[in-house]
Amino acid sequence: MTNENESVRSIVLGDVEVIRVVEWHRPFAPASGMFPDAPAGVWRDNADWLAPDHWEPDSDRAVLALQTWVLRSGGRTVLVDTGVGNARERPGMPPFHRRRSDLPGLLARAGVRPQDVDVVVNTHLHVDHVGWNTVDAGGEWVPTFPNAQYLIPAADDFHYGPDHAYGNGLREVDRLIYEDSVAPIHRAGQAVLWDGLHRIDDHLTLESAPGHTPGSSVLRLASGSDRAVFVGDLLHSPVQILQPCCNSNACLAPEQAVASRRRVLGRAADERELLVPAHFGGAGAVEVRRARGGFALGPWATARPGEGSGPPSV
Repeated sequence: MTNENESVRSIVLGDVEVIRVVEWHRPFAPASGMFPDAPAGVWRDNADWLAPDHWEPDSDRAVLALQTWVLRSGGRTVLVDTGVGNARERPGMPPFHRRRSDLPGLLARAGVRPQDVDVVVNTHLHVDHVGWNTVDAGGEWVPTFPNAQYLIPAADDFHYGPDHAYGNGLREVDRLIYEDSVAPIHRAGQAVLWDGLHRIDDHLTLESAPGHTPGSSVLRLASGSDRAVFVGDLLHSPVQILQPCCNSNACLAPEQAVASRRRVLGRAADERELLVPAHFGGAGAVEVRRARGGFALGPWATARPGEGSGPPSV
């Protein structure tokens, strides 16, 4: 479903340029299986706006995007999440097993070379957020972005790392993900572990939002009068704005995930932060409003196709 002309788009928020780089956008998994707590009718009750960008009615599959956000802030280039990567062994994960993509090529279209990246933010350490942290250099995994500081949530690094036996040994794939996409960053001396709050610059701050994983985090942007919050996998679908008690089937601590989601949605509504999840299709970002004791969707973001080379219009 991804259109090449739409794979790189940008907006400006205050003094920060935000470039959206989409690797793919397509039906991903049965909605009922991915969101088992969602009311049965919520998809068809909202079909007029969920389809086709967020839900495919004929197959009843949730439609997701795999994307990286590039922020140009304070003279530095910051990447938020790095997708799945290339040629990775991901047993039990058919959408990600040995897949091939070209995130570096898409970044090049946005005017970003690997050596230009100053900071990489991994909102959490799931398979589709760390894959392009590294590339294969003659049989050895090395950092894709040689000059970057990689900001990694300490709680996730512990949970998925060797000290905790790779997620307590629940899945072999968690060990593989850590060993090819995270451990090489440590060996290169480019990993920075953080917890609680971490300020990147005058405009960007990381904040813990645990539940989906122990170290799940959000990135807040505040510049001039503009506000945004990049929420990673706190939400996978706009349905979770309407039903914040609904977790995805990948949330490790469901009650904690709901609490984090409600807190972040509440602040987004009260402070008019643009909500920027990792996997929303369509415009990719939306405003949130309080409504009838819960939340409703406000306006979707608008952006223009571009290569990130100049100040785009909003």
